[in-house]
Amino acid sequence: MRALLIEDTADLGAAIAARLRGQGHAVEWLTDGGHASRRIQEDPFDLIILDLMLPGMSGSDLLKLLRSRRIRTPVLVITARGDVGDKISVLDIGADDYLVKPFDLRELEARMRAVVRRHSGIPTSKIEIADVAIDIAAQSITAAGARIELTRREFRLLELLVLSPGQVVPRERLIDQLFGYENAVNPNALELYISRIRRRLKASRLRIETVWGVGYAAKTDDAAAADIN
Repeated sequence: MRALLIEDTADLGAAIAARLRGQGHAVEWLTDGGHASRRIQEDPFDLIILDLMLPGMSGSDLLKLLRSRRIRTPVLVITARGDVGDKISVLDIGADDYLVKPFDLRELEARMRAVVRRHSGIPTSKIEIADVAIDIAAQSITAAGARIELTRREFRLLELLVLSPGQVVPRERLIDQLFGYENAVNPNALELYISRIRRRLKASRLRIETVWGVGYAAKTDDAAAADIN
């Protein structure tokens, strides 16, 4: 996913950003609420991870501002405040979930997935399309009854495609989601990942179809044949 991390504690912010990027997410890390409020209006994000104690503008004030502007991006609050009253307060002003510091980064990842799933209307981390089963939480895939191995970035790319089965996902969106804030991305990198995924899915009935000049779509053999006819 494309996540905006707003955290002013240097070591924690660096640890979270490194962990999530290592998991294949595109992460932008900011340290103050005022900058973040402007950034959120410039580009869309799948998730905002928000600390409450920020310089310039507090996390609570930033959250109120976002919701007053009808920005519905899901927000996961992280804070040292563990009082029930604090939790109720931030949930009431529009937070989607709340995690108290210190926390295990694995729990952060799990809550991120759950928040985004709820926002997308997906009740489970398991997706089945044709004879391919994907468990997003476990980062596992079986195709035609056999387990296949993908790199983290390949997994994220396939996840983006199967979350919109049969629909064309624009190439620009895929690049943005996968490489977001990296410099000097090879212009052929996306095609390389698509080619690798296709090879690993060759025995299955799931196809990654190229729509020239637009993007890619995950389709079953039957759906792909129907399009041709």
